[in-house]
Amino acid sequence: MKRFTLVLSGVARLSSLLKDPQNDSDELIPYDYILKPDAIAQVPLEVRSQARLLDATGQALVDRHVFDLPSLCTQGDVVVLNDTKVFPARLALFRATGGKIDVLLVESTEDSLWIALANPSKNLKPGVVLFDEHGTSVAEIIDRFAREIDSPTRFLIKILAPKSIETLGEMPLPPYIKVPLESMERYQTVYANQGTSVAAPTAGLHFDQQVLDSLVAKGVVIAKVELSVGLDTFLPVRSKTIVEHRIHSERYSVSVDSWNSIQNASRVLAIGTTVVRTLESVALTGELNGRTSLFIHGNFDFKVVDRLMTNFHIPRSSLLLMIDAFVGPRWRNIYEYALESGYRFLSFGDAMLVDRLKSN
Repeated sequence: MKRFTLVLSGVARLSSLLKDPQNDSDELIPYDYILKPDAIAQVPLEVRSQARLLDATGQALVDRHVFDLPSLCTQGDVVVLNDTKVFPARLALFRATGGKIDVLLVESTEDSLWIALANPSKNLKPGVVLFDEHGTSVAEIIDRFAREIDSPTRFLIKILAPKSIETLGEMPLPPYIKVPLESMERYQTVYANQGTSVAAPTAGLHFDQQVLDSLVAKGVVIAKVELSVGLDTFLPVRSKTIVEHRIHSERYSVSVDSWNSIQNASRVLAIGTTVVRTLESVALTGELNGRTSLFIHGNFDFKVVDRLMTNFHIPRSSLLLMIDAFVGPRWRNIYEYALESGYRFLSFGDAMLVDRLKSN
């Protein structure tokens, strides 16, 4: 999709992704950094748990690997995973005139109706029917929503042939991934269960069964939650001020057993930012199932998560603002060390392990 494509020649600021220059804000300068293209991981490692893990839980930064994680946990810890599954959300469709339209299904609203993105989106109006390459009608534009400042234009689309998602759909890899995957299963966690996520909870991509077994052998409890990952979480903040930024809501679900384990934990280790949003949403609302648009930044008062393992994120994104809220301005030292030390960034990149600021 053209609008989601980032030119990675020379030194690129990933904040250019879906960012309007006129909406730039000095408030975001502290959350910007230069990320060279060669630091962006293009393929996952053959062995998931051999990804590097920058241990920032102590005063000194320590180079480790994900397979070392069990040694950093103790009995009574609860490790929380998001077991959502990525579905083949990207469809290559065509107008009746033959013009190609890339459609990205974001979320199902009811039977056969989807919130979606499209590119090119100009002149896509209610009533327009889109076809596959054989001329079979696949989707119809039902409505076009007014564009919001922090999001591209959204559409309500009816899928006329529901099985076409399985037959035509492709895995929606992030736009900065330019190398085709040998197996699309590498964009799924090994514990993916069900769900309609358009992006993987990438910190979990580093886990293999050996790491999971080693955690259990150490006396660690594994708890699973589900948050259906949408696009908004990962986009750079484009509003004029941070507080104006809005994240579209995402479905989440936490079982009673998982929540009881989490409440009784001596320490809660969230694997990825989606887990953080899920757990802190439950703490705020008291609801184990629902939707969340929680935007964590600034002096957010964390109620649940004590420790976080996460990948390295796009500049100016809401994810980076969450990291700042979790560890404070030290995130910049961690990122600078990671870049200087050759850590791999973004979805297929390496990870870091951080503790929550004691003052939070």
